[in-house]
Amino acid sequence: MRRLVGECPVPFVLDADGLNAFAGQGGLLQAHRAPMVLTPHAGEFARLTGVPAPGVSEDRVGHARKAAAEFRATVLLKGSRTVVADPDGRAVVSATGGPFLATGGTGDVLAGTIAALLAKKLSSFDAAMAGAFVHGVAGRIAAAEHGEGTMASDVAEQLPAAVAVVRGELPGPWLAWAGLPLE
Repeated sequence: MRRLVGECPVPFVLDADGLNAFAGQGGLLQAHRAPMVLTPHAGEFARLTGVPAPGVSEDRVGHARKAAAEFRATVLLKGSRTVVADPDGRAVVSATGGPFLATGGTGDVLAGTIAALLAKKLSSFDAAMAGAFVHGVAGRIAAAEHGEGTMASDVAEQLPAAVAVVRGELPGPWLAWAGLPLE
């Protein structure tokens, strides 16, 4: 995994066990050539940076910014309010998402969504930001249908509807329902 990160010539997403390959050795992530998006949850972030998981929660934006600068990569810190930070210091907090995305496999859906946006030539920051936003809307749609039983496959199934909501193709009540402003 370390060799792949160092040699990969195209933008990529590093998630789950890809991140764990750098546990305790986050500095090795600086060796990447291509734009990279890291998508840790608090536990993975703690293993990469040495910041205890409870400490990560105290300043999610600050910790994400610091890691993005250190690793020279976009960092998407997953959580109830996902943070996306870029090495240049920009950071955003996604207005979508929630506890319905705290299910096994939904992070994989998010990673795939970001990877698809990278393949469409979005910058790593824009791909992570848009991916987190659309993923959150898809999660809300899936949760409205499935409730607490929402699974990752339900979220993936709702990605086309989420994109339609974000594009304004499903106007009015759909926007308010998805948590977006009515404009």
